[in-house]
Amino acid sequence: MEEGEKRLKQEDCNEDTLGPGILTLTNKRLAFDKTQSRIMDFSKRFGDTIMDVSLKDVSKAWKEGRLMKKVCFSSKTKDGDQTYKFGVFNTKDWLKNIESAIENCKNQ
Repeated sequence: MEEGEKRLKQEDCNEDTLGPGILTLTNKRLAFDKTQSRIMDFSKRFGDTIMDVSLKDVSKAWKEGRLMKKVCFSSKTKDGDQTYKFGVFNTKDWLKNIESAIENCKNQ
């Protein structure tokens, strides 16, 4: 993490296209680290950070789903707009935290 960056929320989750990993929200960015688990010995290994989006690049955030609820956001990348959909435990809380972090980032 960078200097002055604080972790606001972190959760083990699954993204629709990226697979299982850990979603991290800081006061400056959203990051997703890939993980690998083994059931035999209940071990989990962190892999590479495969998504690292600045909060200034997030164009919108929302939640969707009735049975399988997900928190979603779109971000501007060099390849165009990219949409991510994460299956997290409390989508309402995640959405509220992402929106407030974006608002605080814009005000700085």
